[in-house]
Amino acid sequence: MELRSVEELMDLLYACRHQRALRTAALLRRGRPADKELQVAGLVHGVEELLGPADGAAHAVRHLLGERVYHLVRGDGAATDDDVLRLRQADEESRTAGFDAGVLEDWRTVLELVAARNSRLGAVD
Repeated sequence: MELRSVEELMDLLYACRHQRALRTAALLRRGRPADKELQVAGLVHGVEELLGPADGAAHAVRHLLGERVYHLVRGDGAATDDDVLRLRQADEESRTAGFDAGVLEDWRTVLELVAARNSRLGAVD
């Protein structure tokens, strides 16, 4: 599956259980408020289950949201070890965190910003 727009990504996030993803992203926003790509990685890192094979999911994320988000979601060596660790810690904390992380719609602007920035930089095919 290919993600061609933030709207398609939002539909996908609505289709999955996104409360934990919202908490993960919110925790990352608290810790690193200026790092939108890290926050977005926290929000979308669980969508690969819905996108099909891991490589296809990663490619879809890479195409829409860029190299850094792609590497963070994959947790691979091309991402900064510190950022991958922050993402994993926030994901773990989100399992037991008991706070209102808002609604998915609150993240639309951030997703659009990251996607637009990636588009300007030249998306990977």
